[in-house]
Amino acid sequence: MSFGRRVFLGAAATFAAARLRQAAAEAPKPGGVLRISAYGDITSFDPATGRSGEDHVQLYPLYDTLIDCDFTTLTARPRLATSWTFLDSKTLVLDLRPAVLFHDGTACDAAAVKYNLDRVRSYPRSNIKADVDAIDAVETRGTQQVVLHLKRPDTALPLVLSDRAGMMVSPTAFEKYGEAFDRNPVGAGAMRFVEWRDKDRTVYARNEKYWQPGRPYLDGIRFALISDLQTGLRSVITGENDFIYALTPQQMMLARRSRDLVTSASPTLFCQLLFFNYGRGPMADARVRQAINYAIDRKTFDQASALDLYQIADMLLPKEHWAYDATLAGHYTHDPVRARALLAEAGYRDGITLDLMAYNDQASQQRAEILIEQMKAAGITLRMKSGALPEITGQFFSGKIGDMLLAAWTGRPDPSLSYALMFGKSGYFNPGGAETPGLEDALAATRVSEAPNVRKGAFATVQKIVIDEALCAPLLFQSQLVAHTTKVQGWQPTLLGKPRFDDVFLSG
Repeated sequence: MSFGRRVFLGAAATFAAARLRQAAAEAPKPGGVLRISAYGDITSFDPATGRSGEDHVQLYPLYDTLIDCDFTTLTARPRLATSWTFLDSKTLVLDLRPAVLFHDGTACDAAAVKYNLDRVRSYPRSNIKADVDAIDAVETRGTQQVVLHLKRPDTALPLVLSDRAGMMVSPTAFEKYGEAFDRNPVGAGAMRFVEWRDKDRTVYARNEKYWQPGRPYLDGIRFALISDLQTGLRSVITGENDFIYALTPQQMMLARRSRDLVTSASPTLFCQLLFFNYGRGPMADARVRQAINYAIDRKTFDQASALDLYQIADMLLPKEHWAYDATLAGHYTHDPVRARALLAEAGYRDGITLDLMAYNDQASQQRAEILIEQMKAAGITLRMKSGALPEITGQFFSGKIGDMLLAAWTGRPDPSLSYALMFGKSGYFNPGGAETPGLEDALAATRVSEAPNVRKGAFATVQKIVIDEALCAPLLFQSQLVAHTTKVQGWQPTLLGKPRFDDVFLSG
């Protein structure tokens, strides 16, 4: 049994142990700046316009969401909304926390929530319109209640509002900065924005007027951009930084040898994959996309890139997720002969050359080189273009450059959000805007009922469409591999695999 599977099977023990360690640790103390080594720069400080799931790590301190998501179960819990109720299948009422202020002093009340939800639905630069497409109108009732009138039933909406769509920005600040807001953020989170230096660092300071008494514990957070994870790990070992996340398995082994570091391995929904621009050219042919999936030897890919420590991905949900359908597993076995036959059927009897976009960090380059070699056996030649995460992500999803992108899907609290963002006709991560027959209706069906068994059946239909049409090529589910100095206390892993620092304080 691989380490990756052991990590997933031991999820409950991992999270329980984290809570026990926190309970046994010293009492939280205020003060100090947490120094984090981050491997990728943020693409936008505006939650509505960001282009990468990795942005969340830097967005969480700035923006409180309307609804929160439990770290371990991915269930909804109160945040800026103290409660919520479906009056009927198309009416959702949110009761808001009183006396919450944005960092600029603007009230985070019902009017501000309406402004935000209207903004993400209508702002031309918004990348999350699909998240809240079910909302028809937003009504305020007094200063502390908001009513969402829906076009259709959407039981996933509370968890949707625990993600980007629920991150509240200051209406005053957005009206002041307009498009420049994405570099001048003002939220209602535990930290306020101080400074951002492109490809260098981001600095936050404590929000002294935060609504939660005694929080945050930290005086500030500093993200240092170190794209090379090996260099980032050394910076933590030497004490230049306090915390690093997204380590590779190779680096995790090195971190575990250091007596001055605490390491953590925990399960995630974080899926390495090939995004496809299936809205144009040869990638518009499902047979080409299927050929790519058959050309990949995922087991060897895991062994070569992750030391056999991750879980092989048959689809976008791991085996331990409640919506996983075992009947769909193993659809694309490694079969280069089948891949060549599919290419011949699609008119590429002599093979095909495709453009692969990839990030320039060492781990991404290694993964790309493995895939390039595997594809050759199936008659697929990949021309690689690499660069920094914000640059390459923007070129692929916004500039529509390249046939495929080697990246990762970081997961969302509700799987309907993942599938809509990646494959819905208006999803930002569907760069060609291609519409897959039957998918929109299947997605809508996942949001009609709150019953888990009904939703699981609906998701099986969605997943079958995505797999049959080969809308992407899932590779591996990563474990969240983290290392930090012993003075970092209170950190807890999250199933989403995106570090949050709500409970962190510094000892000593």
